[in-house]
Amino acid sequence: MPTITRLFDFPYYQLEKYNLSDALVTKYDGVWVKTSTKEYLDKANTISRALLRLNIQKNEKIALISTNNRTEWNICDIGILQTGAQTVPIYPTITAEDYEYVLNHSEASYCFVSDEEVYEKLKSVRKNIPNLKEVYSYNDIKGCKSWKELLELGEDNSNQDEVEKRKDSVVTTDLATIIYTSGTTGRPKGVMLSHQNIASNAINCAPRFPVVPKDTKALSFLPVCHIYERMLLYLYQYTGVSIYFAESIESLSDNLKEVKPQVMTAVPRVLEKVYDKIIAKGADLTGVKKKLFFWAVELGLKYEPYGQNGWWYEQQLKLARKLIFSKWADALGGEIKVIACGSAALQPRLARVFNAAGLNVMEGYGLTETSPVISVNDMRDNGFKIGTVGKLVSEGEVKIADDGEILYKGPNVMIGYYKDIEKTNEVLINGYFHTGDIGEVDNEGFLKITDRKKEMFKTSGGKYVAPQILENAFKQSRFIEQIMVIGEGQKMPAALIQPNFDFIKDWASRKKINIGTTNNDIAQNQEVISRIQEEIDEANEKFGNWEKVKRFELTSEIWSIEAGHLTPTMKLKRKIILEKYKDLYSKIYN
Repeated sequence: MPTITRLFDFPYYQLEKYNLSDALVTKYDGVWVKTSTKEYLDKANTISRALLRLNIQKNEKIALISTNNRTEWNICDIGILQTGAQTVPIYPTITAEDYEYVLNHSEASYCFVSDEEVYEKLKSVRKNIPNLKEVYSYNDIKGCKSWKELLELGEDNSNQDEVEKRKDSVVTTDLATIIYTSGTTGRPKGVMLSHQNIASNAINCAPRFPVVPKDTKALSFLPVCHIYERMLLYLYQYTGVSIYFAESIESLSDNLKEVKPQVMTAVPRVLEKVYDKIIAKGADLTGVKKKLFFWAVELGLKYEPYGQNGWWYEQQLKLARKLIFSKWADALGGEIKVIACGSAALQPRLARVFNAAGLNVMEGYGLTETSPVISVNDMRDNGFKIGTVGKLVSEGEVKIADDGEILYKGPNVMIGYYKDIEKTNEVLINGYFHTGDIGEVDNEGFLKITDRKKEMFKTSGGKYVAPQILENAFKQSRFIEQIMVIGEGQKMPAALIQPNFDFIKDWASRKKINIGTTNNDIAQNQEVISRIQEEIDEANEKFGNWEKVKRFELTSEIWSIEAGHLTPTMKLKRKIILEKYKDLYSKIYN
């Protein structure tokens, strides 16, 4: 059995141990097309041979920009890494100027793109990227070279021994990839991750995933340019899981029903949307059905694992699962065993209700700089606790600094930031990575995150406010789609809110209230504002007087990745949101 020390060892390990007929599965023109482990490796080697014929040198950088996750991405990933070159995955949704910045900063010589939209965006700035020799596309695009040309160029295997030599020259501590973090502030930073960083994380996380080799399907839809989804793709290869790629986030519910996966990953925002949809459907029911539905939800919101609520609760839960929750599971394909959730804080009520429904949502924690997983919950062996991000994965070590910051050490900690020794030295001190998160470890070894150090602010009264905790509480309201708590240096916290326009329209028609027709009408409607004030007042009850949100303003714009409000992993770009709504900010603070 090949030992795994480099990322390209994963598919070889899978070939020897599991040899799947459906290692990677992508949908083309309405048909799911399976690629076996052997075919995956054959094509990866073909790409390696073609790259050597293009004279790719060790340590050269090759970029990958794909709108959706797909088989070709993985073939190129392994094909590139085997030559000793490094991959630079790029978020498809960032601006053309950011494409230009990342491609120039990384000095990428080639770039693979998925489709016309990405290609056109890249083409608009290509003249400013002198290092870029050629662009290849997965889809057939007029005027762009096809990646199939490389499959043809590498078909003749007479230089395979050269590929083997290159592979042998790659050691575990070598740089594998540079991931440019979408940063909530400023220019993206290039996080340098070695083969060892990511491979060790995949192997150390594997025991937390309840999978049956050769009999488990994963649905992959989070961007693979994000280290979280990418590490899991290696983990799936290591554990003999078949990987199905969702067509897009819009097709997710159809794909879930078609694939019927046992495992998947999600970010809290996706789960919030799933929950809101389920609740909206429940609200449309009438009579006994509606009563039963909300009885089950109320029960779910009180859920504690391992029968902590006692025998009577467990009996009721069994009934709720049979009558109501089984339908939730069916909507996700009916086979889900675990949903790994990360990237931002998960509201405890969602952890409760999804786990009550038998959809085991396991929250974890990590950063791009830690490849990424530091800790993760696991339903087995009492490894799950609501409101925490689980226990550390093996080989990792956490220290809590005097100011509460989480410091982490482990084989998954990055090499550093590319071409930025100063920023590297700010976060890597005496072998520990300074996460920028505030947290604590309880007496059972569960890690709890209480806030982002960078996002905490002080009011003019000198009191600290942790915005994420407040935001998570307010976002539980169905009237609120997005919220950002503000108040740095001001006398009180306040908030900028993007209302949930769809839900409000529905609410207004039920209540026969005229709220106008546009989002602007809704954001300025007095009855809407008063109703949201009630929601704010209710959530404020949980907080100390200095933390309570005293005022808010509604925005008529929808906060999105495209408009620049959110990072590709749906985190708030706080500086940009403040800049966009400085008039509303002035209005709040006079």
